[in-house]
Amino acid sequence: MRTTTAWLLAAASLWATGAVAQVPAAAPAEQPALASQEKDALKGYILGPDDVIEVDVLGQPEFKTRARIRTDGMIALPFLGEVKASGMTPISFGDMIGERLKAGGFYAKPIMNVEVVSFASRYVIVLGQIASPGLQPVDRSYRVSEVIARAGGLRETGADYVIVRRASGEELKLPFEKLAAGGPEDDPMIQPGDKLFVPQADLFYIYGQINAPGAYPLKPGMTLRKVIARGGGLTQSGSEKRIKVYHDGEELKVNLDHVIAAGDVVVVGERVF
Repeated sequence: MRTTTAWLLAAASLWATGAVAQVPAAAPAEQPALASQEKDALKGYILGPDDVIEVDVLGQPEFKTRARIRTDGMIALPFLGEVKASGMTPISFGDMIGERLKAGGFYAKPIMNVEVVSFASRYVIVLGQIASPGLQPVDRSYRVSEVIARAGGLRETGADYVIVRRASGEELKLPFEKLAAGGPEDDPMIQPGDKLFVPQADLFYIYGQINAPGAYPLKPGMTLRKVIARGGGLTQSGSEKRIKVYHDGEELKVNLDHVIAAGDVVVVGERVF
């Protein structure tokens, strides 16, 4: 009991002196990497018209305000009236509001928190076969590969290219191989208002005497030999001499070096004992 009382008195002293603001909050035991990346990105996010923000002073519920930034960049806050938010980061805006509240004698040591509830002014749209599709806030110019990484990367079912549609209407088709290994010209900058779309990959289908039958993404230049390997190989009953490939419903005469096309169906037959 004595130890608990001493701890409470120490905590109360920290709060009274304002030192509690320097004590970091306990972090969750484990946080998703994406959530951490998004949080870091928001530190430099530039507020703009139609963004919805929530402004709060720790321990002062009467000040808590949620508002949409108007087209003139202004919002209305308790005690301060009209304040310009556009063009500032959430952190710099919170610092400025804190200084004004302190200078006006409203709070001695206000601890500010400013959160962006809805992004409307500076973001890119990421859609398709991406781990976390949706809006990605941007505080600066990012390259296509950076935006994809921030969105969690590609799904296995994604195609090997990304389509970028500029706010101006221009459209680019960018191969991922060049995004990863090419130069800056192969990985262009993204600007607010752009859209990124990763379509689903073309598929091939394999079933019969195969260890892992099903539908799989088709990679460029995949031969029948590679397709069989992708399906886990032949079962003990499977036969390389009894493999049939169908394209648009028609059976093809093929060998193991035949290049498989999108939508092809591979059927592995059973060997004759």
